[in-house]
Amino acid sequence: MARSLCPGAWLRKPCYLQVGRWCRPRLGRPPRGTRPPPRRGPRHPHLAAPRRSRRRGPSGFAGTAPPSAARGRGGTWGDPAPSPRVLPSARVPASVGEGRWRVTHGAAGRCVITMARSLCPGAWLRKPCYLQARFSYVRMKYLFFSWLVVFVGSWIIYVQYSTYTELCRGKDCKKIICDKYKTGVIDGPACNSLCVTETLYFGKCLSTKPNNQMYLGIWDNLPGVVKCQMEQALHLDFGAELEPRKEVVLFDKPTRGTTVQKFKEMVYSLFKAKLGDQGNLSELVNLILTVADGDKDGQVSLGEAKSAWALLQLNEFLLMVILQDKEHTPKLMGFCGDLYVMESIEYTSLYGISLPWVIELFIPSGFRRSMDQLFTPSWPRKAKIAIGLLEFVEDVFHGPYGNFLMCDTSAKNLGYNDKYDLKMVDMRKIVPETNLKELIKDRHCESDLDCVYGTDCRTSCDQNTMRCTSEVIQPNLAKACQLLKDYLLRGAPNEIREELEKQLYSCIALKVTANQMEMEHSLILNNLKTLLWKKISYTNDS
Repeated sequence: MARSLCPGAWLRKPCYLQVGRWCRPRLGRPPRGTRPPPRRGPRHPHLAAPRRSRRRGPSGFAGTAPPSAARGRGGTWGDPAPSPRVLPSARVPASVGEGRWRVTHGAAGRCVITMARSLCPGAWLRKPCYLQARFSYVRMKYLFFSWLVVFVGSWIIYVQYSTYTELCRGKDCKKIICDKYKTGVIDGPACNSLCVTETLYFGKCLSTKPNNQMYLGIWDNLPGVVKCQMEQALHLDFGAELEPRKEVVLFDKPTRGTTVQKFKEMVYSLFKAKLGDQGNLSELVNLILTVADGDKDGQVSLGEAKSAWALLQLNEFLLMVILQDKEHTPKLMGFCGDLYVMESIEYTSLYGISLPWVIELFIPSGFRRSMDQLFTPSWPRKAKIAIGLLEFVEDVFHGPYGNFLMCDTSAKNLGYNDKYDLKMVDMRKIVPETNLKELIKDRHCESDLDCVYGTDCRTSCDQNTMRCTSEVIQPNLAKACQLLKDYLLRGAPNEIREELEKQLYSCIALKVTANQMEMEHSLILNNLKTLLWKKISYTNDS
């Protein structure tokens, strides 16, 4: 039917196209050794290029015989090559079920293709439908993963925001303190500014635990750090805060009718339990009464006494009073109940950069530590900060009121001011040695891991009695040197690097149980300070 509709199809013989083979009609076998006729017209783009045969013909050169002749297949070479003006050809199936394609030229090819299109309209829909289905699948896949990422990210942000709102409850803290102040239960120099004139503001939240609120604040245009206690610790758990807070929250001591002398006896008994039987505890009691007199009228009111008693339960407040004349202890600015304000610290971490908590979520801890080491002052300034830490260790080691133990010497608890002088940011984990020994001894244990307070105060476990011993294994100086090792060795000058590393490792190896520990402690501390001072004494950064 196609030939009757398209008479031009009878002008040429059908030609079969095989991939990589000659296009020839099936008429007969060509003589052996004959060469194909040369093409005088343009090669049709649908015809495959001839491939030379590796067999030699009779004339002695390779590639003369076509592949079919080389294999001995029958047939003769086709008609002469078409003239230069050749109608475009088309490839259509020779017959139904035949695996080869027949090349037709001119009107016949166009007619057959047109008829095939009209007879098989669904052939044009198969490929577009396949592509459309494929695009729909890809689109759905990306849409699903996009929604999954949005859902997981929203959940993480919600959890972190809930944690943030639990850690930072400045409004609740202010409400509790002001309610106690307005009812006359407590009093202090910061109460009027916090609850009446409202000139004491809460700024950036620095809290790490819900029951210990810490904020950057402003008091009468002076920057400071505000700390507030929210909850009580019902158990003396070594993973939680050491001091029981029941009396602090209720403000039930001293009671109405208590005289000043009776209050002094209460404070003296508290100091004896915390610091041991020191000979100069009476001087410390008088110092506390001076601090408790917030309005400086020479008398301590009942509200001021309750506030002072609540604050004395906190080791940090007690240490600030004891070391108030030392350079590296922040100064106390005022208090109200168990809320107190101390001087501001420009840099609240030993090293690192402050980032928003949303960005902190996506930074791995290992990369965060490496990044913190990059954001540090120059080495002479780091050496000056390190000297300040060594001097603070010397202040709390066998001070005027006993020895204090540093149970958390992490970088986040240390800071410095604009002159690069060390300032302690958080001293809640610096506890009196006598108090810690009384609480940790006879504690049931299975191994040495059960005899730990904070992160750095460790004792040993007696396997015979299954109780913790009272002697702390590592002194404060060894903990400080462990913190300063990476801090000082990074970027240290080559001329002192070897000696500095040697002294730091000797310091880290220091043990409390070693013979003549106090002498070694003083010797190593003085050697480190001397080495650092010699290097930075004549630099501008110091």
